[in-house]
Amino acid sequence: MAREETTYIRFSVGIEVKTVNKLIRFVEVQLKKGVDSFVLLMSSPGGNVFAGLSGYGYLKGIPAKVVTHNYGNVDSIAAVLFCAGSHRLCVPHARFLLHGISYDVTKPTRFEEKTLDERVRSLRIDRENMSGVIADSTGKPLAEVEHDILEGTVLNSEQALAYGLVHEIKSVLFEKGAKIFEIA
Repeated sequence: MAREETTYIRFSVGIEVKTVNKLIRFVEVQLKKGVDSFVLLMSSPGGNVFAGLSGYGYLKGIPAKVVTHNYGNVDSIAAVLFCAGSHRLCVPHARFLLHGISYDVTKPTRFEEKTLDERVRSLRIDRENMSGVIADSTGKPLAEVEHDILEGTVLNSEQALAYGLVHEIKSVLFEKGAKIFEIA
């Protein structure tokens, strides 16, 4: 039987295409080295929905064990990436924020009706995908998760445990001597 080798990754950045791609490239290198277990230490303000859903799908699909551990705040789309863990932990004083998504317009923009309709449908599908990931991960009904996201829900560690977002509250992040890699 092969020895399980664990790689610890500290991910304390926003969820952006660049940071998620760095994470994915790093995981791929480690997989090629024979690593079959990852612990993703997370504290993130959230960010880009596309990047978060892509990172989640990637981590769920790799041939390795993934554990996620919130050591601060896991907000917005970072909660979806957090759900990639088959075992999810948080420290006693962690926070989770679930909320809806938005579309930024940075300069004066003219929209046609079909463009606005496309944007609204895209936002709705992104919210449905986020809700689906969280519902699947927590065992909560999809309608309840969608409601919580649309209303905006903030959970402390105990509430996240009761919600099913977290399996265990644990202060210790890693054992002494563990190698920790940073995604910045």
